[in-house]
Amino acid sequence: MAVARKKNRKTPPSGKLHSVKARSKSREPQFESLQQIALAAWDKLPPTVWDHLVGGADSEMTLRRNRAGFDALALRQRVLVDVRNIDLSTSLLGQAMSFPVFPAPVGGFLSKVHAEGGPAVARAAVSRGTQAFIATAAKPSLEATQAAVKQPLIFQLYVRGDRSSVEGVLDRVKAAGYGALCVTVDRNYYGRRERDLVSALPVREEFGDQSFQAGLEWKDLVWMKERVGLPLIAKGIATAEDAKLAVEHGADVVYISNHGGRQLDHAQSGIEVLPEVVKAVAGRAEIVMDGGILRGTDVVKALCLGARAVGVGKLLGWALSANGEAGVARMLELMEVEVRTALGLMGVTSIKQLNPDWVRAVPVLGMPSAVSAYPMLADAVRRHGR
Repeated sequence: MAVARKKNRKTPPSGKLHSVKARSKSREPQFESLQQIALAAWDKLPPTVWDHLVGGADSEMTLRRNRAGFDALALRQRVLVDVRNIDLSTSLLGQAMSFPVFPAPVGGFLSKVHAEGGPAVARAAVSRGTQAFIATAAKPSLEATQAAVKQPLIFQLYVRGDRSSVEGVLDRVKAAGYGALCVTVDRNYYGRRERDLVSALPVREEFGDQSFQAGLEWKDLVWMKERVGLPLIAKGIATAEDAKLAVEHGADVVYISNHGGRQLDHAQSGIEVLPEVVKAVAGRAEIVMDGGILRGTDVVKALCLGARAVGVGKLLGWALSANGEAGVARMLELMEVEVRTALGLMGVTSIKQLNPDWVRAVPVLGMPSAVSAYPMLADAVRRHGR
């Protein structure tokens, strides 16, 4: 929701509820919860940039459904299980991950909130033992971002020019040492994000000729994989039909995403389509997803329904805004704490035990939104909104 507030306030918007501790010497924020990170970002970001991050396309129905999809699932709880040791480890394309959460590609937004952009996110992800997707628009460059860490990252491609232009990018990706290519396939038209249209925030710099992205076909993914010689991830899959086609055209990973509700309005949520995609893929590719994931319990629900790992986008933007690389690392640490706590309370000792039997459909309470997963943030927005 749009929020009117003064820039560069000296006091947090939510008073005592938004207390952010500071280390005595460095004055570095010491966040104890994901809510504090989101509140710090809300306090720091200009309203136009905040609205860009939390907004969706048109009526924002898809964005709300992303949250509603998670809210419509309850976790089952078993007791009297020894949960002193819980295994959260997984892998993606053969690369070990300490827990199943990764920073999703959020493009040019990174440089709008932090000078380092991509390298800060990469270092934070690697420091927490997980993976990072680096978007085409990430600054300062795809080479600088990969050079910031020793672990191969995943490059996410937007098509901004003709085949010759794409060849140049793919050759750079291979030379830089990336471990996989992720092609975004759901942005053949740029969604009408009315918050950005009204605020006139410049978010489409360097997009190139949109017709090249609009002209993508399945055969182009086959060519890209052959050209770059890396595993292929198809990002933006939202139906069983396209999941099957993705596998048939060489996708090693099917990435369920609706762009955080920022593309097709009135689409299904990612968590809603996850079961049909899992069935369609039938073990022939790995499956990841993003869209509305703000809590450790969201991660657990996605794993129950068949995702191998999940990406965080808005939460990544908030964390980078709140405290740069350290903010992203702390966000990932807190997300891991939430996942581990949820599993311990469920009586689960390994994410490998999760399956659909651990969730049940329940009524959705309240009005889901981009901030409804964080009650203190939602309260602050209500108090200080228009």
